Amino acid sequence: MRFTNGYWLLREGVSLFSATSAQRVDVAKTEAGGDRAKLLIATRLVEHRGQTLNSGTIELEIDSPANDVIRLRATHHRGGRLPLKFELSEGLAETSAQNDGNTLRFRSGALELRAETAGRFGIELVGHGHDYGASERILTRQENRGLFYADTVDGRFMNAQIALGVGEKIYGLGERFTPFIKNGQSVDVFNEDGGTASEQAYKNLPFYISSEGYGVFVNHTGRVSFEVGSETVSQVQFSVAGEHVEYLYIYGPTPKEILEKYTALTGRPKLPPAWSFGLWLSTSFVTEYDEATVSGFIQEMRRRDIPLSVFHFDCFWMREYQWCDFEWDPRVFPEPAAMLQRLKSEGLRISLWINPYIGQASPLFEEGKQLGYFIKRADGSVWQWDLWQAGNAIVDFTNPAAREWFKSKLRPLLAMGVDCFKTDFGERIPLDGVYFDGSDPEQMHNLYTQLYNQTVYELLTEHSAEDAIVFARSATVGGQKMPVHWGGDNSSTYPSMAESLRGGLSLSLGGFGFWSHDIGGFEGRPDPGVFKRWVAFGALSSHSRLHGNESVRVPWAFDEEAVDVTRHFMKLKARLMPYLFAKAVEASERGIPMMRPMLLEFPEDRNAWHLDEQYMLGESLLVAPVMSADGVKQFYLPEGSWTDLQSGEKLEGGRWHERQYDFFGLPLFVRPGSVLALGTLDDRADYEYQDHFELVAFGEAAGAQVTVYSPTNGRADGRAPITVAWK
Repeated sequence: MRFTNGYWLLREGVSLFSATSAQRVDVAKTEAGGDRAKLLIATRLVEHRGQTLNSGTIELEIDSPANDVIRLRATHHRGGRLPLKFELSEGLAETSAQNDGNTLRFRSGALELRAETAGRFGIELVGHGHDYGASERILTRQENRGLFYADTVDGRFMNAQIALGVGEKIYGLGERFTPFIKNGQSVDVFNEDGGTASEQAYKNLPFYISSEGYGVFVNHTGRVSFEVGSETVSQVQFSVAGEHVEYLYIYGPTPKEILEKYTALTGRPKLPPAWSFGLWLSTSFVTEYDEATVSGFIQEMRRRDIPLSVFHFDCFWMREYQWCDFEWDPRVFPEPAAMLQRLKSEGLRISLWINPYIGQASPLFEEGKQLGYFIKRADGSVWQWDLWQAGNAIVDFTNPAAREWFKSKLRPLLAMGVDCFKTDFGERIPLDGVYFDGSDPEQMHNLYTQLYNQTVYELLTEHSAEDAIVFARSATVGGQKMPVHWGGDNSSTYPSMAESLRGGLSLSLGGFGFWSHDIGGFEGRPDPGVFKRWVAFGALSSHSRLHGNESVRVPWAFDEEAVDVTRHFMKLKARLMPYLFAKAVEASERGIPMMRPMLLEFPEDRNAWHLDEQYMLGESLLVAPVMSADGVKQFYLPEGSWTDLQSGEKLEGGRWHERQYDFFGLPLFVRPGSVLALGTLDDRADYEYQDHFELVAFGEAAGAQVTVYSPTNGRADGRAPITVAWK
């Protein structure tokens, strides 16, 4: 949100009131035993008592929920209701707070906040070495309009401005399909169903990472408007409606350390089941299909020796106009239980599409209406519209009884043999709805998806804790705890491949460890070249799904080479599973994503800061999807001697390279000094890795340790991980 007209003037109807001079500073202990500070800050310079009249103040509270994290809570008027916030896992931090009359110094671990308490108020964030007394570095500052409230024609907003240093880059803010580096962008953290080709996003996070070694998390569930060097080019500004804003500085100094500390607060993903890493095949959206079609797809995949893990039934497993009634359409699936039994006897897992909406033609509509389980309008009627399904009502997940009701409709499907659900939608949530628990609809808008996915994930966990997994489109802070997420509705083009990858890499910097996308693109029918290039990208993502809109994505629908390419890359992924599953365990334990932007592994290499057309898969594999019809790819290798995993070719790093690849190739390079645990089986994703692997070293790797897990991470079968050191 912008308040100024150029640098000097304000926009019409806007008044700004900045935290200007600290009037009181109080240092004390929290109930948990840590230090905290409270400041009363006037919005003008106060030189005599008369200037304390007729002006506002900002109350600022400073504390720490964890080491290396400092939290600031700024309030103008305290008489209203506090906004909704995300749940945090807080611990006892090593804190100290001292005020000498001129400067308040608040320290948490290796992060220090210095606030000027005499003269004009300002804040400076300082990072220390992780040993006390080590060298220090100024990370950023808040000065001038560093903290302010604004009165506008649209109401009051609380705001902060954080300085951007020369060359400083900003990343994250959720799954964003716009340029990877967010500098120069206006970003509204507000979930929308906008596809992958706009500034809107399905998964918005009020959290960003700076190249200067810190992260900023705004703990506010509603719309948070960021101006990233866009309104004031030397500042990141964020704004929330109302009288209160809470935000946290998280010190790294490396991006990995920032992510570890952020996910320690907001949650880390559960380890997905090993079978989920195999290939998912969908009926696609509006294509014609029935039991014979499904069986034909599966039999043909088997006949062509393409490993298949999951079969997904999209929307029309239910009858039109009745989404959702959670009942199989008897015209095309007359005996669903028997069908699922046959499919599962062949080793397949089953996924079903659902969403949180109940169309008026659904038999469940009247039931939900009578029980009061839908979001309402101010007059008490059910909130409805005709977008998506005629007369759509929206389940009110703030109502515990509605959550249990929703679960009760899914439970028979699990008993029938369904393994997981694709939890679609959750973004088109009204701003004028009335919730059971009285939540502010603006602040519930982003949080709605969390309650929706949480409801389904809880049910899946009750059914089978080891196998619980959703395939979700929308998310907010904390959504990473419930994998997996996919990138939404893309197009069947090379540019859409690139925007999908940008979105996934941006999301990964919010702690989302597992991510997928529609191979071949959702909208349109890809030409064979696009499909084959996308198959390689999809196989080398954490999760791999063939899905489209009006046309199927079975490889033989394109050409015979597409069949061979799909087989090649899915068998390659199966051989990589001992390595990939170890990276999945790392994601669940440390919050480090499987698919990693180059800067996450190489923050010291400034060339890596800009790269968004390639990524690291774990710490050892560099993947650069080919996104052009001519098969030419330019890619960057950091320092060292890198090895092409498929061809064995060695290339020196610290430079750019250009190669042309056929459809069976792409830049897939192993980091120097790596030891990979490669599987000796290639017919499925979920085999016993500890019994079927070999170690392969790339370069000087003496002493490198490799850990191989069982597909259940040593839990169900009692097998402990195997750790081997390369000699």
